[in-house]
Amino acid sequence: MNLRTVPVTFAEACGFVADWHRHHRPPRGHKFSVGVARDDVLVGVAVVGRPVARRLDDGLTLEVTRVATDGTRNACSLLYGAAWKAVRALGYRRLVTYTQDGESGASLRAAGWRVVASRPAQPGWSRPSRPRIDHGTAEIGRRRWEPTEPTG
Repeated sequence: MNLRTVPVTFAEACGFVADWHRHHRPPRGHKFSVGVARDDVLVGVAVVGRPVARRLDDGLTLEVTRVATDGTRNACSLLYGAAWKAVRALGYRRLVTYTQDGESGASLRAAGWRVVASRPAQPGWSRPSRPRIDHGTAEIGRRRWEPTEPTG
């Protein structure tokens, strides 16, 4: 299998996420996106942006907000590794991502990431002061992951 990273536009990444992601829609924005191709065919994308959690948005932290593949073996691990290398090259100090309870995180572990926090299930994003539409991800616990390699 001949996998390699490739540049992708935000529009290309969003289209791939819309077609292949299991439970999320494409994100609203990004800092950058990266793709992985096999024999010049796009088989996966990672979208990296500002952290969704406001407390993590310190100007030195980014978040992998979406990873989607067509199921190609090792594509996810390659994307997580490439995202971390790019984030460090851009001068950021920290990168995070989340998995839902019930997801193994095998690709993250293979890329050298570790669980740093667990978050209990929440009733959703909607609050009386800011109503939100539920997109089917409420009531699911999550785990936050970070690469194990220090930024140095």
